[in-house]
Amino acid sequence: MKLTYDPRHNVAYLRLHEKGDREVETIRLSDELNVDLASDGTVYGIELLNANEQLRSEDNGKLVLVNEADGEEREIPLGM
Repeated sequence: MKLTYDPRHNVAYLRLHEKGDREVETIRLSDELNVDLASDGTVYGIELLNANEQLRSEDNGKLVLVNEADGEEREIPLGM
């Protein structure tokens, strides 16, 4: 999994799988959210438009990783 951010276009992309040569369809869910899906339903990525607004609005601009099994949390500052 990889989260990238392009400040020139203010777009973030959460890649869950490498596309390789596989065809995916981009589904527009809203003005600020697209999802890349394969025909078998596999989610390849999630694109956030107007990303700095979406990613900074919660958790003070940090990515919070939570292990649901033991409740451990790790915060990663987003350098945007």
